[in-house]
Amino acid sequence: MKKLRLYLTPLLITAFLIGSMPVAATPHGQAETGLVSTQAALSADSSSAERERISEVLARADVQEQLLAQGVSLDEVEKRVAALSDAEVHQMAEQLEQLPAGAGGGVIGALFAVFIILLVTDILGLTDVYPFTR
Repeated sequence: MKKLRLYLTPLLITAFLIGSMPVAATPHGQAETGLVSTQAALSADSSSAERERISEVLARADVQEQLLAQGVSLDEVEKRVAALSDAEVHQMAEQLEQLPAGAGGGVIGALFAVFIILLVTDILGLTDVYPFTR
């Protein structure tokens, strides 16, 4: 019996190791691949275009001066815009489009929209920009 166990033990260990390798080699939780709808592709394109439009407005010198006058760093604004959801980006882009074409009204409106978004995210505790929200 000891002789049988001596030969059988390494054989069983090897069989279990070889048998478990394919299971261990398969990735768990594979992402499902599927078709992307036309609507989803178009909304992704429009969202990136709206983000670019917001970035263009924030890149203007007069907007940056106003942000600095309000006490908001430009890096923080860029991080916040990058962290916005697609719905928030769409809403902000719509507000920018509804503003008058003149530089004064557009800048003030854009700054107000950025200020409100920063204020709401600060109140929700997602950021730490304004000390008066605590």
